[in-house]
Amino acid sequence: MKKLLMGLIGTGIQRSLTPRLHEEEARQHGLRLHYQLIDLDTTDSGVEALPGLISAARTMGFAGLNITYPCKQAVMPLLDELSAEAAAMGAVNTVVVCGGKLIGHNTDGSGWAWGFRRQLPQAPLAKVVQLGAGGAGSAVAEAVLRLGAQELVILDREADRANALAARLRALHPASRIAAGSNVAEALQGADGLIHCTPTGMDKLPGLPLDGELLRPELWVAEIVYFPLETELLEVARARGCATVDGGGMAVGQAVGAFRLFTGLEPDAVRMERHFRRLIAERQAEEAHA
Repeated sequence: MKKLLMGLIGTGIQRSLTPRLHEEEARQHGLRLHYQLIDLDTTDSGVEALPGLISAARTMGFAGLNITYPCKQAVMPLLDELSAEAAAMGAVNTVVVCGGKLIGHNTDGSGWAWGFRRQLPQAPLAKVVQLGAGGAGSAVAEAVLRLGAQELVILDREADRANALAARLRALHPASRIAAGSNVAEALQGADGLIHCTPTGMDKLPGLPLDGELLRPELWVAEIVYFPLETELLEVARARGCATVDGGGMAVGQAVGAFRLFTGLEPDAVRMERHFRRLIAERQAEEAHA
């Protein structure tokens, strides 16, 4: 039986379900796959540890790596090649080792789009506001434009980052109106939807990324955080009558794309989503009895 060694590099990832998703789908295909978490929090390190980790993964025979916050952009100069999609998005979430070369890909965008369309297939996209212009935000912004968003306003605590992303996307999508905003309330005027792409709401960074009073029933709200699956933003949005998309769809969608790249096999996306939702339910039950 073929064996594969995979890994995930990021911060605060001990609760990630990605290892179990990949290992179970591999088992369904007759593969033995070990998926290792490489959590920067456990060594009190940050992105400065990436060069050593990438080098070690190459030496140790990893077949591939997933990359998450805060490393999706910092990892790019450490790789031998980038796929066209990763280069366009300016971020990498999947690294495949092929012939000794490290090739960066991005499955966040396609993964987000897959989950979004499954949960809100008829969502209007005339004007969309996005909070966050980091690695995941870059991919999601490009994805929502590919889905047909006519106008996109991007906001980030680092204004330069939002401006840079908006400029890059304008070059790729000249038919869409794309701007960097500075005021959330103003940006949301007349908007159809809000996409949240910052770490706020994660277990280690609880809270709301904006004033909940700004949410109105006509607005759909899409979240990319999936730990917890029910973030404070989603709770407030639903209480205010908004249609919502949880972060689980993107989590599964990006894993589907990564599995395909890692193994060359076609994963069963519906099976992977069922497995993901089952794992979430099991974890919630464990925590309720803890």
